[in-house]
Order: sequence, then structure tokens, then C-alpha cells
Amino acid sequence: MTELARIVEDRRGPVLVAALEGEVDASNAREIGARLHVLLGNAATALVLDLSPTGYLDSAGISLVFRLAEELDARQQRLLVVVPPGAPVARTLQITGLAGAVAVHADVASAVAAAA
Repeated sequence: MTELARIVEDRRGPVLVAALEGEVDASNAREIGARLHVLLGNAATALVLDLSPTGYLDSAGISLVFRLAEELDARQQRLLVVVPPGAPVARTLQITGLAGAVAVHADVASAVAAAA
């Protein structure tokens, strides 16, 4: 993983919670996506992508989340995104329409509960 961002994973039964710490941009979005796919595997029912600790998400990062949603849907897995109100990337998600395309939750606990 690049030094701009890192993934902190936590498994909660069949749900993978992956917190993206740092910045996601064109320099690391592909690598982050590949790592998330490896972590997720086929046994998980859902991915909770926690963007709470994400300080920056550019168009490559937004594209990554849209692609993840499509790919997981095709695999009969779910993507839930955590973005608390006031988070650095909250406005970006609203502007891009991502908040209308994927399930967005204010905290990890509610996202995990919705995934179960």
C-alpha cells in the first residue's frame, strides 16, 4: 500500500469492515481496489467501507467506490459506506451522487447491522 493511505480491516462474522485511512487518489486507487478484493474474498456477504478516517477522495477514489458497488452486486455481495456528517469526504459523496448510489451510514455499527 502506498504511504498516502492504508486499509485497516476488521471482520465481523461474514462482513468485512475496511477503514481507509489517509488519501485516495489516482496514484493509489487501483492498488486499494485490488487489496480490498483480496481481503473480501468469496465468503464475505458484505463490505463496509469506512471512509470516516479518509481525508481526501478524488475522482479516482469515487470511481473506485462506484466500481466496487457494481462488482460486489454482480457477486451477490453488498457494499455499505460509512461517512459521518461533517467528515472530510461527505460533501464529495453528495456532489458526485455516490450517496444516492450506495447505502451510506453515519457509523460502522449501523452499517454492519444493515449488512447482517
